[in-house]
Amino acid sequence: MDYGWLNLGSLLLGLIAWLLPVVNMMRNKKQSQKKWMLLSFVSMIACATSICFQIFYNYHLVMIEDWSALMDTIGAVALASSVLLIVTIMLNALTIISFRERSVR
Repeated sequence: MDYGWLNLGSLLLGLIAWLLPVVNMMRNKKQSQKKWMLLSFVSMIACATSICFQIFYNYHLVMIEDWSALMDTIGAVALASSVLLIVTIMLNALTIISFRERSVR
């Protein structure tokens, strides 16, 4: 079984986690604003799943005892996961602030 798809899936889900809040904030103000919370929730789920895929891939490396690959990549994986989580939280927080200001007006 090829486990490389976990890395590709992680990358795609990470991009989705970042794009959904951006698209959410760029929507026309006249459009229905009922789905902004759902899109923010889906963004956070995509982020969590992306990080989970990386954990599964690292588990695979441990199971096949590929210690050199694990030692070579774990630093970058930890940094990328941290950046993904922080940026996703910040983008979703901006979305919440943006829609809260729109609803007050």
